[in-house]
Amino acid sequence: MISSNRSIALSTAALVLLVTVGCSRGNVQAAAPSMPAPLVSVVKATAQDVPQYLDEIGRNAAFESVTVTPQVGGRIVERHFQDGENLRVGQLLFVIDPRPYKAQVDAAKAALAQARAALDLAKIQFARDQEVIGARAISKQDYDTKKNAVDVNQAQVDSAEAALETASLNLEYCYIHSPIDGRAGARLVDVGNVVQANSTSLLSIQRLDPIYANFTVTESDLPAVQKQMSSGGLRADVRLPSDPENTARSGRVEFLDNAVQNGSGTVSLRATLSNLDRHFWPGQFVDVKLVLTTQKQAVLIPSEATQISQKGPFVYVVKSDDTAELRPVRLGQRQGEQVVVTEGVAAGERVVLAGQMLVRPGGKVHVDGGSATAATSSDNRKNGQASGGRS
Repeated sequence: MISSNRSIALSTAALVLLVTVGCSRGNVQAAAPSMPAPLVSVVKATAQDVPQYLDEIGRNAAFESVTVTPQVGGRIVERHFQDGENLRVGQLLFVIDPRPYKAQVDAAKAALAQARAALDLAKIQFARDQEVIGARAISKQDYDTKKNAVDVNQAQVDSAEAALETASLNLEYCYIHSPIDGRAGARLVDVGNVVQANSTSLLSIQRLDPIYANFTVTESDLPAVQKQMSSGGLRADVRLPSDPENTARSGRVEFLDNAVQNGSGTVSLRATLSNLDRHFWPGQFVDVKLVLTTQKQAVLIPSEATQISQKGPFVYVVKSDDTAELRPVRLGQRQGEQVVVTEGVAAGERVVLAGQMLVRPGGKVHVDGGSATAATSSDNRKNGQASGGRS
């Protein structure tokens, strides 16, 4: 009897539990349709002209680079610059002991004076003979000898003048001046050292403004580069890897090498950039965006609005009834923090910028009232900067 009562009690408890669970599931199922729509931020896709470009890695090089070498030998007696100084063309750098060369100039002047004196005497004697040659007072041979003496002494004067000019040049070469505007490197020779003519390097000078950016493109991109270069409009936007994308500096591409490199299948190009503030430095690696053409009225959306699935990139487009549509897209090149959409989104359509994780395709969404206006204003400012990054 006790066992029977216990079984009845257990059955009753089980029945109550099943009814409770069933009611709970029914309540959950009944509550599911009433879940609030997820809050999302949206932005309108915009249309504007954007550059089509090639992203390359380049390296800066000095516009001019000179290694200062003495043209005469001797001992360095003076230095007139500091290492790393910004030099002007014609600025005095070094002085080689000028005393031996001053002595050579003095000797050359004396030799020239002697040659001129001999020439004057020869001219006087020849003029005297000219007066009496008609009277046959001298022989024809003596007359020719005097005439030849004038010519010989004239040649000796010319030789002495050349020797004096050479000695004067050597004396001038004792004072070494900067051949270009540029920045001095570390000096290679100190005062007191003896240097050899045309062999001892004294100093390296590099001109930093303007500055070159050297880079390469593949031979498959060469036809497009040649086409744009022939029209005279090829430019490159250059920046340091640490610089923001919107701070790239534009320069003209005026050099295209005359051959494709055998080993790499690339061809070298060079852009010339203004560098008044010395922002770029020779030898630095830089990011180069070679602008080829302009794509008219390209559709742009923020890069963060795009999502990736196994089938490729997609975005959520919010329709007029505030339902979200999953839209596969085809993406083009990045333009700063924006990306070009070549297929899938039209200008003016609203795309979800934030909150995608809670969005269900075809489901309702609640649009943040301030997001579209704020995001559109921000996008317009970014687009106006016309800067690009790596695709």
